[in-house]
Amino acid sequence: MKALNHLVSSGKVRYIGVSDTPAWQVAQAHTLAQLKDWTPFVGLQIEYSLLERTVEDELLPMAQALGIGVTPWSPLKSGLLSGKFTRTNAGQVGGSRGELMGTVSLLDERAYTILDRLAKLADAHQTTSAAIALAWVASRPGVTSTIIGARRLDQLEANVAALDVRLSAEELASLDALSTPPPMFTTMQQRLTSSFQHGGISVNGVTPFKYPMTPNSDQDRY
Repeated sequence: MKALNHLVSSGKVRYIGVSDTPAWQVAQAHTLAQLKDWTPFVGLQIEYSLLERTVEDELLPMAQALGIGVTPWSPLKSGLLSGKFTRTNAGQVGGSRGELMGTVSLLDERAYTILDRLAKLADAHQTTSAAIALAWVASRPGVTSTIIGARRLDQLEANVAALDVRLSAEELASLDALSTPPPMFTTMQQRLTSSFQHGGISVNGVTPFKYPMTPNSDQDRY
């Protein structure tokens, strides 16, 4: 980090970003840079899509808390969300980047449910499934730009079409619900501990469930 700061100070590098690194390491380096008056990170590049949302557990909240912009890569999950794969052609489509990356195996019932919803929204907005999937990524908190990949002009046009898509709150919520991954340990624990940490008070619009061990009255206390 100190060497990078020297490069930034000399004008050879304008800004510093980091990619695919555990949240604790990014936070540690970023905090150290601020303490030492070095140049901190301004960008975080991570994989993020409707089929890859585990970054929401720690990496995205960290970036938002530290003021680091997020640039997702593979927002179409190696082409799985491009519209090329459907229930009707399951097992019949090949030669994709998904095969190279080993992601075709992710096309299970959950993935096809997401693909079905993307197709319906694409029809409603008169655009492509790729555009809808990219519009969802671009709408996520903390995302400042998105990396797209295209080998043909029609693929590029399908991706760029996302700039004109405006999904409603209900449409975004439907995609959120279908693609939400199982909670990881920290997220799960936060949901549990909020039930007794906040004393039943709603925080940031979230009302904790009633902790079963909470006394209902003073008579129930030891």
